[in-house]
Amino acid sequence: MQTFRWLAQCTLTITTLICTGSAWAQGATYPAKPVTLIVPFVAGSIADVETRLYAPRLTEGLGKPVLIDYKPGAGSSIGTIYVAKSAADGYTLVYASPAFSVYPAFFAADKLPYDPVRDFAAVTQITRRGTLLLAHPSLGVKTFPEYLAYAKANPEAINFGTSGGGGILHIVGAWLHSSTNTKVTFIHYKGSGPMFVDLVAGRVTVTPTVFFVGLPYVKSGKLLAIANMGLERSKYLPDLKTMDEQGLPGFDYSSWSGYFAPARTPDAIVERISAEFAKIAKAPDLIKRMDTEGAELVGSTPEQFRRIIATEAARWRKVVQENGIKLEE
Repeated sequence: MQTFRWLAQCTLTITTLICTGSAWAQGATYPAKPVTLIVPFVAGSIADVETRLYAPRLTEGLGKPVLIDYKPGAGSSIGTIYVAKSAADGYTLVYASPAFSVYPAFFAADKLPYDPVRDFAAVTQITRRGTLLLAHPSLGVKTFPEYLAYAKANPEAINFGTSGGGGILHIVGAWLHSSTNTKVTFIHYKGSGPMFVDLVAGRVTVTPTVFFVGLPYVKSGKLLAIANMGLERSKYLPDLKTMDEQGLPGFDYSSWSGYFAPARTPDAIVERISAEFAKIAKAPDLIKRMDTEGAELVGSTPEQFRRIIATEAARWRKVVQENGIKLEE
């Protein structure tokens, strides 16, 4: 019996060493060929701009060409699904934004186009963009408590603009109002451009947006910033209180971007890529460039990013189900 136990222990030890050695070898020899970054949005988008900033720096850090391939469509799901089905070898990554964790929330468990946690290996969160809630002056509210009081006294009277039914602005709005037991009328547009035209004109009166987009309207007096939607105050409007500070504990919505590899990509390779992104996130010239666009460079670890996605995926599924939200065709 003792001999058997000794042999079993030796076998386990040898297997562990072989696996560890294999993982180390994969990380040490990676990359052996060009790496492709899949952008699931059209050329000229924010995703495209950010990817073009990172690609040459990654090329330098990895020592192999980093290519960009565009696969837009279906709310970014076409390119995302493509990467989920790609070889798990670290040579194909996908750029992701909040739509990544929102889209699967509309599907039953047995019909998921992809699972944002199970089907991907989180590599790194590259940016974070703070968000705020904007209101047209005609609404007559200047603070978040005043907004909630108006919404409670006037159910569905507020026209809440979104960039599309089932999109992130719609989901965030549903989360906000279901959390405060208030009701608004959602007005869906085909994109944020036409929605902002109507917001400035007062045809819709409220919408969430990132600071970079909303700040010029606030400074010109055309729109009012009534709440910071993140957990921390922003340097762009340091006096603007968060929703958490104004009676909605734990409310936290920030826009983000990051990269994912297919699930089962070796940890050593994921860590190698993540480390290169983290180095880039510390580059002073890039920090300055992205700051002009209201973006904070992050360079998170894979595990930090994975936890964010797991939390968001569960949250958005709950919001969609509880509010009966349908994906706009």
